Amino acid sequence: MKDETDDSPEAWIGRSRQRLDVVTPRLIEQFRATLAETLAPADVPLGLFWALGPEALPPADLGRDGHPHLGLILPRLPLPRRMWAGGEVEFPGALRIGDAVRRDSRVEAITFKTGSTGPLGFVSVRHDYLVDGQLQVTERQDLVYREDPVPGARQPVAPAAADLGPPLAGLTLFPDPVLLFRYSAITFNGHRIHYDRSYATEVEGYDDLVVHGPMQATLMLNVAAMAMGRCPQRFSYRGVSPLTCGKKIRVEAHEGADGGLSLRVSHDGGAVTMIGTAHL
Repeated sequence: MKDETDDSPEAWIGRSRQRLDVVTPRLIEQFRATLAETLAPADVPLGLFWALGPEALPPADLGRDGHPHLGLILPRLPLPRRMWAGGEVEFPGALRIGDAVRRDSRVEAITFKTGSTGPLGFVSVRHDYLVDGQLQVTERQDLVYREDPVPGARQPVAPAAADLGPPLAGLTLFPDPVLLFRYSAITFNGHRIHYDRSYATEVEGYDDLVVHGPMQATLMLNVAAMAMGRCPQRFSYRGVSPLTCGKKIRVEAHEGADGGLSLRVSHDGGAVTMIGTAHL
């Protein structure tokens, strides 16, 4: 049995939590309204599972960034900033309206690396979404922890989007503060980089409010479904550079390897911010 009083990063591997939620008509309506005209046809919009079972803690248990204090839900690492780095989702089943969903979450791995911006900590969390004991969605979610930015330091240059020709499916979107607020609300995401511009720019060093990683992944997942005519069986995604609001973006699906799709989010005519793949 694990010692729950041990707060070292390694001791968190294998720790688990459960959350319960319901796929309600109201949640579906709000999700559709938030991401209008970007969703593939489906009774339950693809990506809605990211709005199920969010952690709900009182203000006293929140850190400076608006997320739960490190050490409560996620391990306490010696790095203050955290973001989604990427992940992989598989769909052995499908959620339906009215489903009572149990989300089982556990820490799978913790690793440390050194990148161009300094030391990085990666935490991989497995989320299983079950209905009546049957697995419907399983996701590995990779989170990255990093140091605060050094004032005046140059930011890494994001890769430019290559010309891949006409996409199999795609959409154009202009993320603005209202969209970010509504997505934060529907997912109960308190991270201040998505709604507090002074915090995002002055503390965490971004040039504007940051578009959510799961929102970008949701857009890619739906574009993949548009190209395939159905939900993919396996979908992976990885953040390449921060996406901030106020700039038009393109979300595209192109032919990929092994009969799958290559996916990307990019500034219209500019840098790539997230890439992914999808397979039936």
